[in-house]
Amino acid sequence: MDTSSRSSDVSATPRRRTGIPWWGRVAAALAALVVLFVLVARFSLLPGFGGLFRGDTTRDRSGPALLKSIQDMHRYEGAVGNFQVVVDLEKDAAFLPDAIRGTRTLYVGAGTVGGYVDMGGLDEGSVTVNGDRTEAAIRLPHAVLGPASLDPDRSYAVSKQRGLLDRLGDLFSDNPAGEQAVQRLAAQHIGEAARDSGLAARAEENTTAMLDRLLRSLGFRRVTVSYG
Repeated sequence: MDTSSRSSDVSATPRRRTGIPWWGRVAAALAALVVLFVLVARFSLLPGFGGLFRGDTTRDRSGPALLKSIQDMHRYEGAVGNFQVVVDLEKDAAFLPDAIRGTRTLYVGAGTVGGYVDMGGLDEGSVTVNGDRTEAAIRLPHAVLGPASLDPDRSYAVSKQRGLLDRLGDLFSDNPAGEQAVQRLAAQHIGEAARDSGLAARAEENTTAMLDRLLRSLGFRRVTVSYG
C-alpha cells in the first residue's frame, strides 16, 4: 500500500513548463518583423515599398566655403591629356562563395592629367642674353605630370555585385557601396597611361613654342630653349 500511494503522489505532481517565456517570444517576433521590414525596404522586394525611406525634398544646408590657403604657382601647363579606363575590381572571401561574401564592381573612370614645366626655381644663370639683345637662351627643368583628376560627371559605375553579407553590412554603413577603391584604382591606371603617352614631351614642345613667341614679340630674333 505504501508503494502504490507514493507512485500515485508522484504522478499527480504537476510538471514544470520549460522553454522561452511569453515576453521572449513576443520580442523575437517583433525583431523578426523589423528585420523583414528593413530588408524589404532596402532591397525593394515589393514594388513601391522602398519609397517609405526616400524623401521627395532635397535641401542643401551646407555652410559657406572657407578659404584655407592660397598657393602661388610658378609653372606653365603645356598640355593636358584626357583619359578613360574601365576598372573591373573583384574582392573574394577565402572560404565563402561570392553569393555570400564578395564584391565585384565595373567602373568607368574618366579624368585628366596635366603636363607642366615648373619655372619657380629659375635664376639668373637659367637665362642668357647676348649683348645686343637679339638672342636668348633659356634652360628649364624637364616637364612633369600632375596627379590624375577624375571627372565625376563622366565617371560612373556600370554594375555592382555584392554578396549577402556585404548587402547586410551596407545597412549599418555610413557609406554603403562606396566607390573609393575603384576611384583610386582608376586614377592609378590613368596616371600610368599618362606616363606612357608622351604627354610630358608634348608639354615641353608647347612650352618652347610659347616662350619663342613671347621673346620674339619682345624683339629677340633667335630663341633657344633647352631642358635638363
